[in-house]
Amino acid sequence: MLRKLLIALFGLGLVFGAAAADTVADAHAEMNGCESCHQDGSPSSDGAYENEQCVACHGGMAELEGEQHAAHADMLVCSDCHAVHDMEVGQKPTCDACHDDGRTP
Repeated sequence: MLRKLLIALFGLGLVFGAAAADTVADAHAEMNGCESCHQDGSPSSDGAYENEQCVACHGGMAELEGEQHAAHADMLVCSDCHAVHDMEVGQKPTCDACHDDGRTP
């Protein structure tokens, strides 16, 4: 009896653990397939279309919350910080990915 309970709990842990590890791209693809971000479901050569899709759904840098967005408006595009195929849902990019020279707190 105890063994069955432990196996069931382990199985549930795997299911919920896998769901928590979804990437941002996985979450978007679940909504509308790869076409959520990619024209015809295929990546563009320069990423411009994909970044336009980010802005179309989430708004431009100046509109987003957090001073890091407004500070980088017209300098960066979404994919400069958000590697959606590598980042897990809820994971935030950090400043030190670019600012490793001690100029930022």
